[in-house]
Amino acid sequence: MEKFVIKGGTPLHGEVLISGAKNAAVAIVAAAILADGPCLLENVPEIRDINICIKILYEMGASIKIIDKNTIRIDARGITDPVVPYELARACRASSYFLGTLLGRFNKADVPMPGGCDLGDRPIDQHLKAFSTLGARHNIDGGVVSLRADKLIGSQIYFDIVTVGGTINAIFAAVKADGLTVIENAAKEPQIVDVANFLNSMGADIMGAGTDVIKIRGVKHLHGADYAVIPDPIEAGTYMVAAAATKGDVMIKNVIPKHLESITDKLRKAGAFVEEFDESIHVRCDGPLMKSSIKTLPHPGFPTDMQPQFSTMLTIAEGTSVVTDNIFDNRFRYVNELRRFGADITVEGTTAVIQGVPELSGATVKATDLRAGAALVIAGLMANGTTVVEDIYHIERGYENIDEKLRALGADISRVTDYDNQRMAV
Repeated sequence: MEKFVIKGGTPLHGEVLISGAKNAAVAIVAAAILADGPCLLENVPEIRDINICIKILYEMGASIKIIDKNTIRIDARGITDPVVPYELARACRASSYFLGTLLGRFNKADVPMPGGCDLGDRPIDQHLKAFSTLGARHNIDGGVVSLRADKLIGSQIYFDIVTVGGTINAIFAAVKADGLTVIENAAKEPQIVDVANFLNSMGADIMGAGTDVIKIRGVKHLHGADYAVIPDPIEAGTYMVAAAATKGDVMIKNVIPKHLESITDKLRKAGAFVEEFDESIHVRCDGPLMKSSIKTLPHPGFPTDMQPQFSTMLTIAEGTSVVTDNIFDNRFRYVNELRRFGADITVEGTTAVIQGVPELSGATVKATDLRAGAALVIAGLMANGTTVVEDIYHIERGYENIDEKLRALGADISRVTDYDNQRMAV
């Protein structure tokens, strides 16, 4: 098992190039199933979740060509049986997107319940509600979701709660349905706009992505297309916070600043200097960090995927910070790990109260999920002494070459295996 060993206390300096957006790329890779020809996808991050999605496509019969580490050619015309392999689906939350794409193409799908990070209850009831509204029947047996439709017909879909995955799956199922589909109370995250843009480049007719009402007029066919995935706002936000937390000076390149507005606002209020350019953001922190109050909200509010990283930074901020996260039940599981560094955090329900301490001390910790893992890496960079972060496979689900990028910014971080540790002990 691989681990990160971090010798902290060094400010980050330099430039970092942001990879393609994980949350957009996993959906866009699945969307290639809907095309009647090959799709060339660029700026695809080289991460574990993408590798799993590619394996799912390959095992179902798609032709896959890796042009380079961030460019993939997918021809899904060879898929004839819309059944997703069980073990692969269980390893990745994004496997749920195959429900919508397979249903949209074949009018049927058999997909195991998705896996991914344990962040509490993440039901797919809103997904199933959307599919049912379009004319599909569903059955769940043995952990496998089966969808069947004689015909998909455009309809009015209203989500009881804002759901990113449900919105994307509804788009997938509706894009070839007969007639007009209107999705109300739709999620507005950047990845939804990216997915809609990709589908429109294939010949779809989607309007309103990025607003709470999306209209989709079904088409008979979607052709293949070349498309570049947007930069990852959560990866960018993670490096922005890491720069401020280590009292560093970092230029984050290949970003869309508008996607980062809520993060930029909170960093400025916490005492960091943030300067925006057309496709980059400069973050510097020279003085003390200040307390902050954060409440995660659907886009354009502060993203739940940035809460662990920001909370980690606040452990050394002056005063008492209050962080509320109502999105996922288990989002504060990482707090016990932060306490090992000497952080003073109390959690009550969905709220964490953080009393700033002068400094953190290195510790041995385990990543409990993807974003918690990134937060623990930031804690290691902030802390005095040596930190060991275990279970880094969680981190590699969503961050491309995070250790290499941090080393380029001056961090003392290395990847070791248990075997290396045994040798060092001898």
